Amino acid sequence: MSGVGVQVDKERCVGAGMCALTAPDVFTQDDDGFSEMLPGRTAQDHALVREAVRACPVGAVSLTDD
Repeated sequence: MSGVGVQVDKERCVGAGMCALTAPDVFTQDDDGFSEMLPGRTAQDHALVREAVRACPVGAVSLTDD
């Protein structure tokens, strides 16, 4: 996934946690239950990032071009 980033839209996130369940090495949930990237992680860090993007029920997680 070279040249690909990932973004979590905090305004759209409903805290379903599907990204954190799908790719727990990359995503977590903050104290309010909203998804965020773990510090120092990128889309290249885990093979399941694309699946986590698809799993988000509200489309809050997306891939970006770096």
